[in-house]
Amino acid sequence: MEDAVKIGKVINTVGLKGEIKVYPDMDYFDQIERVYIDNQEYQIEKVRTQKNVVVLRLQGIDNIDAAEKLRDKDIMLKLEDRPKPPDGKYYVGDLIGMEVVTDDGKVLGKIDGVFNTGANDIYEVGEILLPVIDEVIKEVDTDNRKIIVHLLKGLVDEV
Repeated sequence: MEDAVKIGKVINTVGLKGEIKVYPDMDYFDQIERVYIDNQEYQIEKVRTQKNVVVLRLQGIDNIDAAEKLRDKDIMLKLEDRPKPPDGKYYVGDLIGMEVVTDDGKVLGKIDGVFNTGANDIYEVGEILLPVIDEVIKEVDTDNRKIIVHLLKGLVDEV
């Protein structure tokens, strides 16, 4: 599906009334009205979280047999339906490829990946790993696809 992004994967069913258990790739499921599975649109009727998974009730999926058919399927969301994240939060897919520049003008490269250490996210820029903390990440300019960073002493060898 074009103009859509994967937001989770159905990993199991819950109960007999058609609820599905989803391993989420994003937050904000409670702000979404509809999702797509195999290019089929489903309205979300109910959302709840259980530990690290999301439990969804989808309109038209009202028994375990119907829910079982969705197991191992990706859940997609049209880009236009994505909720706006709170200030200071970003979708990982929007960060990938953004140019990273130091506060003194040196280009470090582009973001190759983002991963979480538990304490904070890490932006991977080539061989450089930048902790996503206020002392390092000074500005994220999504309009111009640029991130301004301050390199703390000892964070990287020579730039």
